[in-house]
Amino acid sequence: MAEVNKSDKQPLWHRAFLIAIVVLLAVLFIYSRGYRASNRARMPVDTPERQAFPDTLRTQEDMRETLQPPVRDIGPEQLTGRVDPATDTGLVVISDAYASRVGMYLHEEAYAAFREMHEAASADGVRLTILSAFRTFDHQKRIWEDKWHGRRELHGNVLATDIDDPAERAREILRFSAMPGTSRHHWGTDMDLNSLQNSYFESGEGQEVYEWLSVNASRYGFCQPYTAHGDKRDGGYEEEKWHWSYIPVADEYLEAYGRLISYPQITGFDGSETAPSIRVIENYVLDINQDCLGVE
Repeated sequence: MAEVNKSDKQPLWHRAFLIAIVVLLAVLFIYSRGYRASNRARMPVDTPERQAFPDTLRTQEDMRETLQPPVRDIGPEQLTGRVDPATDTGLVVISDAYASRVGMYLHEEAYAAFREMHEAASADGVRLTILSAFRTFDHQKRIWEDKWHGRRELHGNVLATDIDDPAERAREILRFSAMPGTSRHHWGTDMDLNSLQNSYFESGEGQEVYEWLSVNASRYGFCQPYTAHGDKRDGGYEEEKWHWSYIPVADEYLEAYGRLISYPQITGFDGSETAPSIRVIENYVLDINQDCLGVE
């Protein structure tokens, strides 16, 4: 009988193991081809760059989509204060611990940033109290019409009803009060702090507050939009040392306002007919401290 070569008689378990390896490699190869084909099918444009580096480009696009913040739904209603703060999902109630009265609202991001700033100020012995925040169109209308009809004195104890020319009457009110539909307070991004008199911030406790804000507010995204007239702001409202704005959100509202709001939409209150001749959008809404454009 011929001698059998032992190397030709492999155990059954060894053959089974080799077959399993071959099957596994085949499955992995088929899956890999299917995955790359699926990626190519999802690509919206078949450019040479995509053909050369499909997986790399897809990864970069995924990262951009993940990191890019959601686009805010900012429409004319949000820009002009024609919303109900109790049902607007972007607005939240301000705690009594930070406010002079109950029931005020702020944009949720502005409120979160203010709480951080408030904590830092408190640690430095500075007290920050919100006097006014979000205002509806109707709230601003009451302020405006009370002044327009002489029910409320203007700065310097002047009554607007003593001014016959409508445009001049409006300009006098506009020194410190916005027309309904044009106020930054409609956005929930702006607040008035501690006092509504510039003189308060010029000595004593008020001066300490203003100096602290001037140095530190930008660290939390806040800026004073209505500084004294000069190189950075040549018109519009008078200086308001109490008015501070959360710029990361307010910037988006300001840009949207310039695109979406025109003079036919500034209406619904006494004296609204003066808005185009005064150019209230250009001279008041858009004319802010240039340092407040894009503060991070």
